[in-house]
Amino acid sequence: MANKKRALVVFPGRGSYAAGELGYLERHHAARADLVGALDDARSLAGAQPTRELDSLPKFSPSKHLPGRNASNLIYTCAQADFAAINREAFEIVAICGNSLGWYLALAASQALSLKNGAKLVDTMGHLMEQEGVGGQLLCPIAAENWRIDSAFREQVFAAIARTPDAFLSIDLAGTLVLAGSDAAVTALQKELRAPDGSKLVQLPKHAAFHTPLLEHVAQEARQLMTPALFGSPAAPLIDGRGHIWSPFSCDAQELYRYTLGHQIVEPYDFAKSVEVAMKEFAPDCIILAGPGSTLGAPIAQSLIACNWQDIADRQAFMDQQGQEPILLSMGREDQRKLVCQD
Repeated sequence: MANKKRALVVFPGRGSYAAGELGYLERHHAARADLVGALDDARSLAGAQPTRELDSLPKFSPSKHLPGRNASNLIYTCAQADFAAINREAFEIVAICGNSLGWYLALAASQALSLKNGAKLVDTMGHLMEQEGVGGQLLCPIAAENWRIDSAFREQVFAAIARTPDAFLSIDLAGTLVLAGSDAAVTALQKELRAPDGSKLVQLPKHAAFHTPLLEHVAQEARQLMTPALFGSPAAPLIDGRGHIWSPFSCDAQELYRYTLGHQIVEPYDFAKSVEVAMKEFAPDCIILAGPGSTLGAPIAQSLIACNWQDIADRQAFMDQQGQEPILLSMGREDQRKLVCQD
């Protein structure tokens, strides 16, 4: 017990399952066929394509793997299987958070939702986003090469959002802001703003304007399809997209439901704040980033840099720390995965 490392577990969002992740379940979770099969059986009844079929396709297909419903289901299954693979003899999980879609994954991992109800939430929201989603999202880097945030440029971005109708901040990833809005707003922001290196802002494929008021109709429909009775108290502390802590000892499950299918859908998601709060409140020895992929690695590092965690002041300091005793362990990376898994 004394040798266990205290770990914050972070769950990824959309975009974490790409071509390099094809076959993830077979490579890493052949021994968890029961878990994968149980989730797929429930999805098949709901009319969704089983993740085993999607993961085992011979070639990555944007038309198959990127639509909201398929992408969300793939990420959910891979991430929950990864969570089950964490060596509990080596790690004590002291808190859990996630980015955007990762919030739903965190709910299930913490047992605030059962695995099947978490899959139902993910499939429901993925389906609604395909059918009812509007607008789009842009990636806007605001950090320099040393991963320190350019505060002046950040203010310029927010000024541009303020003067553009139907434009909003969607997600704060520390060194990157995800902007969102109507199709017209996305076009206007792309014309006005450029990344620090002068390149055009990238629009995320098959992403709607999530975490903005434009999706209030999706939130309302989600509440009609998902009942408060599905939610309970978490077994481990959860940190949401405001930096709010949901404690196992004081969680109001009805409020958790209202946040998840209300505020979380129509207001900005501050992932950087969730990491900062988790680090300061629970002081973990390390951060375990569940797969698939490792795209949240840089945002996690930039979040640590932004709050100067343990004097990690820039990219080089973070890399030095990783070389000495890694503070971030990404299960989507083979070299770090073996430090986390029990098999």
